[in-house]
Amino acid sequence: MPCLQRFRAFARITARTVLFMVPVFCGAQSIPKGPHPPVVFLNGYQLNCSGNTFAATFGNADVVLQASQLNSVFFNNCSMPDKPSLEALGIAFGQFLAGLTYTDGTPVQQVDVVAHSMGGLIVRSYLAGKQDATPATFSPPAAPGIRKIIFLATPQFGTALTSFFGVDKQSQELTIGSQFLFDINTWNDNTDDLRGLDALAIIGNGGTGLESFRPGFDDGLATLTSASIGFARAGRTRVVPFCHSNDSLLTALFLCSGSPSIAKIMDSGSVVGQIIVSFLTGTTQWQNLGQALEANAAASGVGGIYVQAQDSNGVQQTISKATVTTPSGNVDLAMNSGRIAYSEALPAATGLTLQVVAANSAQLTASISLPAATDSPQNVKPGPLIQRALPAAGNTFPLNVAPGEFVAIYGSNLSASVLLANSQIYPTQLGDVQVLVNGAAVPIEYVSPGQINIVYPSSSSGLTQLTVVNGNGRHTTNLLMAPAVPSVFSLDGTGSGPAAARNGLTAAVVTSSAPLHHGDYVALYLTGLGATVNRDGLFYAQISPAVSVGGQPCSVTYAGRAPTLAGVDQINCQIPDGVAAGNAVPVIVTSNGRDSNLVTLAIQ
Repeated sequence: MPCLQRFRAFARITARTVLFMVPVFCGAQSIPKGPHPPVVFLNGYQLNCSGNTFAATFGNADVVLQASQLNSVFFNNCSMPDKPSLEALGIAFGQFLAGLTYTDGTPVQQVDVVAHSMGGLIVRSYLAGKQDATPATFSPPAAPGIRKIIFLATPQFGTALTSFFGVDKQSQELTIGSQFLFDINTWNDNTDDLRGLDALAIIGNGGTGLESFRPGFDDGLATLTSASIGFARAGRTRVVPFCHSNDSLLTALFLCSGSPSIAKIMDSGSVVGQIIVSFLTGTTQWQNLGQALEANAAASGVGGIYVQAQDSNGVQQTISKATVTTPSGNVDLAMNSGRIAYSEALPAATGLTLQVVAANSAQLTASISLPAATDSPQNVKPGPLIQRALPAAGNTFPLNVAPGEFVAIYGSNLSASVLLANSQIYPTQLGDVQVLVNGAAVPIEYVSPGQINIVYPSSSSGLTQLTVVNGNGRHTTNLLMAPAVPSVFSLDGTGSGPAAARNGLTAAVVTSSAPLHHGDYVALYLTGLGATVNRDGLFYAQISPAVSVGGQPCSVTYAGRAPTLAGVDQINCQIPDGVAAGNAVPVIVTSNGRDSNLVTLAIQ
C-alpha cells in the first residue's frame, strides 16, 4: 500500500507560520481534525518515480489549502513498484482510505479528493470496484467514503501520447481507445455517474495544438472533451490557460507552450488553487474562475465518441471500419487494435449516423446523438440494445434503482411488437421477451421496440446484471442498487409537473380543479421506497421516507407498497397548515438520503 510521503500541519505562533514535517511512514495515517474533511491528493503517471515528491506535482498546494483549514495527505502511486494496473492502484487507494485516522484515534469516515491526470482514473477505478480481469468485472464499495472530488487534467477518455510513456500496463490503459477506458465509462447503466459525488474538473488549454491538431483544444496531453466530466455532471468543467504539466518531454515535443502546470499550485494567487479551495469549502467563487467548458469556443460545438461492436448476443467483435456521417461529410474513426473505434472532435448533434463494419462482416448502423463538450461511449449491435434503465416514474441522480422498484428499460430492438400484461400479476415473459436480473426472470408489465417496464426483484443488492432476451438475441448491462431510490409518478408521465396523487378522503385525483386543502390527507404514488415488511397485510417500507410540501414537512401516516399495484409505492401524508397555497406547490420525497424528482400539488 502506498505510503504517506508528505503531510504538513501548521501552527500559528505570533505572526509566523511554523512548518512541521512528519517522516515518511506506512500504515494508518493520522490527520488533525478540522472544519472540513481531509483532502487526499493523488499524482498522475510518472515516467521516472525516482525522487518523486508531493511538491514535484502539486507545488505548495498543501500550504495553500491549510490556510483555509483544509488538512491534506498524499497518495503517491509511485509507492507501488513496477507501475501496476490502474485497477490494482484503485484497490490500493481503497486500502489507503481505510487506514486514515484522526490524531485522536478515530477513523476518518469521509475525505475530499484532488487528483491530477492518471490519479483521477485511479479514483474512478476505486469507485467502480474495477477488477483487473477479462471480461471486465466490478465490485464497487458500498460506501466510498468520498464527499467531493476535483479532477485536474484527468484524461477521462485517454490520450494519444502514451507511445512516449512506455509499454507498461498503465500506459496501455491510458491510451485513447483502450478497453479499460471503455469499460470504466460504461460500468454502471452504460455510463459512469461517478457514484453521484459532488465533482468538478479543471482542464487546461495551454497546449500548442499539436496533440489534437486543433488550436486551443488540448493541454499538451489531453483534449478538452477527453478531460471533461460532462458525461456525468453538466456545468462542472472549468477551463484554465495551463498545460498538463511542466514535464520537459511535453516542451521538447513542442506540445506545450510553456504555460504553467495545472497542478503545481505555488501560492494563494493560483487560480487553480482558488477554484479548489472554493469548491471544497462550499463557496460559489469557483463558478466565476476560469471558463465554463460549455462556453469555450473550441469545445462547445464538438463531442468525442468511443464505439464498441457486439454480435446479437452481446459478444464483443473486432471492428474493421467505423464511420460517422455528419452534416459536413463522413468521418472515419480511428482504431485501437480493432476493439474500440474513436474520435475526439466530431460535430455535436442529434441524429448522426454511425456505420460499423465488424470483422465477422456484419454491417451495423445506428442513429446516435453526441452531446457537446464531452466524450460519449456507444455500443452498436444487432438485436436488443439497452441504452439506459431508470426508475419508471422519473429520472433520478445518481443512477441507481431500489429493490422492488418499477423500472423502465430504454433502448432499441427490445421487442418486435407492443404488448401490455393483461393482469396485475405480471408474467416473466411477454411475447418473446424475457428480462433477467442476475440470470433470473423478472415480472414484465410492458414491452415495445424502445421500452420495457419491469419490476426489479426485492432480493437484489449491489451491482446487478440486467439482461434483455428476445428472439433476435440478448444484451446485458450493469445496474447498481441502492436501498431506496424514490421517484414520484406525475400525471403526464414525464416525471415533472402535477403529481399522481389522490385526495385521501374523496379519492379524487388531485388537480387544479380538484385541489387539496390544509389538513387534507393525500396519497402520493411513487416507486423506489425499497425493501418492505409485512404488517397486517400491508407492506410497509423498511426505510421511513420524509415528504416535503412547499418546503414544509408533510406528516406521513403510511409508506409502503400500494395495494394490488406491483412495483408501485404509496405515501399517505397530511398537508401542513402553514404551506402556501398555489396550483403548483413543490413536493419532494426523501428516503435514505436520496431526494426524488420534483413534482407539484394543487393546494388552496
